[in-house]
Amino acid sequence: MSDPDLVIRGGSVLDGTGAAERTADVAIRDGVVVEVGQVSARGRREIDAAGALVTPGFVDIHTHYDGQATWANRMTPSSYHGVTTAVMGNCGVGFAPVRPSDHDLLIELMEGVEDIPGAALHEGLSWDWESFPEYLDYLGGRRFDMDLGAQLPHGALRVFVMGQRGADRAPATEEDAAEMRRLTAEAMRAGALGFSSSRTLNHRSSRGEPTPSLTAEAMELNAIALGLKDAGRGVLEMISDFQDLDAEFALLEAMVAVSGRPMSISLAQGLSPNGWRRILDRITAANGAGLVMRGQVAPRPIGILLGLTTTLNPFTSRPSYQEVAGLPLTERLRALADPERRARILAEAPAPGIARLFRLMDDGRKLWVLGDPPDYEPAPEDSVAARAAAAGRDTWDLAYELMLGREGRVIFYTPFANYADNNLDCCREMLLDEHTVPGLGDGGAHVGTICDASFVTTLLAHWGRDRSRGERIDLPTLVRRQTRDTAAAVGLTDRGVLAPGLRGDVNVIDFANLRNRAPEIVHDLPAGGARLEQRADGFLATVVAGEVTYERGEHTGALPGRLIR
Repeated sequence: MSDPDLVIRGGSVLDGTGAAERTADVAIRDGVVVEVGQVSARGRREIDAAGALVTPGFVDIHTHYDGQATWANRMTPSSYHGVTTAVMGNCGVGFAPVRPSDHDLLIELMEGVEDIPGAALHEGLSWDWESFPEYLDYLGGRRFDMDLGAQLPHGALRVFVMGQRGADRAPATEEDAAEMRRLTAEAMRAGALGFSSSRTLNHRSSRGEPTPSLTAEAMELNAIALGLKDAGRGVLEMISDFQDLDAEFALLEAMVAVSGRPMSISLAQGLSPNGWRRILDRITAANGAGLVMRGQVAPRPIGILLGLTTTLNPFTSRPSYQEVAGLPLTERLRALADPERRARILAEAPAPGIARLFRLMDDGRKLWVLGDPPDYEPAPEDSVAARAAAAGRDTWDLAYELMLGREGRVIFYTPFANYADNNLDCCREMLLDEHTVPGLGDGGAHVGTICDASFVTTLLAHWGRDRSRGERIDLPTLVRRQTRDTAAAVGLTDRGVLAPGLRGDVNVIDFANLRNRAPEIVHDLPAGGARLEQRADGFLATVVAGEVTYERGEHTGALPGRLIR
């Protein structure tokens, strides 16, 4: 037998099963692990991993790279955080199937729901497809720094079948439902990993219209579920407000029962008036009744980033700020430093359209300056309101002063989920539940307001090493959750564990120095669009199918990633 292509020697292996770490070598040939243990053969390339953690590549099941994957080869920020497999097409939004007349509608939907600039999408999308299989064919001809799996989005499917009636949320007819069933089965047979849908009022197009799938009825949802059954494959991914918990959960249970396929549901503190524990109790009961349902959970708050370089800041809507909002940063800083303008801005009331953001900031009690490295479990005494009170100052006067610091590149952080109690105890409880799986990082989305693709690094560094305001979680469990468990949740049984015969996707990590860097704005989207980027320290090497894609945070040029079908 030929020598391995790559041997990773002498690392502390956490194999993804939850077993304790052990010192071992990992040998990979032809993209597949061939040996874990004491490897005698020399590899064509070798990595000395002594003193480092060696884990399977991370599997992120909740991203929105649907557009980025059509124009870019590297799925950053996720690539910087050890992700070797990402699943896109979540939350019912995406770009196929689509008729040429509906291009703008799908762009407006993605722009509104996922905060991806419409100008970038108009410039970047080639629209060399119409059906979902054609979209997969297009992606199948491309090369990436990780593997990508795609899901069929309900919003696009509904508009494709029903036209404007679908966009207007009209009830589907029996003929509409039958066609959605057929197209769903077609997409699954062509290689889609699953189907996703959104039933939350938080998801709106850039025109303010609710998502097409918001009020889809049982006949339509069950027909789509039967499409998965017809194909004999695929998973279901859903997000809902659960305003009426009993009625809504019954709809989702029926989809799982009808299809015989697994479902994951977005779960976080503060997303539903019924509370995350009641929803998790229903998920637990459903599993007890023989259905496979999981809560998809986050390892930290889901939070908005605010500043002069991001989409929003605490003073965005005030008229005297709007007068200079379009200026380049250096000129805007000069204008905002003018004492007269500062006084006017501070005296003005926020516009009604930003009222929800102000409620989230809670008069500055839920507003923190995000440092470098960022603290995602910040203490109440470090909030802007607490700092202002300690200094005998007005909260917003201090916020204004802080915002102008670091040449206008200061970023504030205000959590809107998972931080009602000013700690992450709820996240720990969710992460450890047997019926949940890590997700919700939204890589590729919310490019000017949220940067949560770094959830993966937080999971290991914060919960496995740094947490000081409560209990931690053991590393073998954390690695298992982000590898074997996430892979299994989307039906990928060929990866997520370091064992012979499985994918040669690996991370080599300097765990003592693993940390997130501060997010920053970069201008690399089509049409010069801006987005938040976030890197990490501590990833010594990331390996995809036996090829080293990143070393010490820098890409190697290798693009071994492919579309998963």
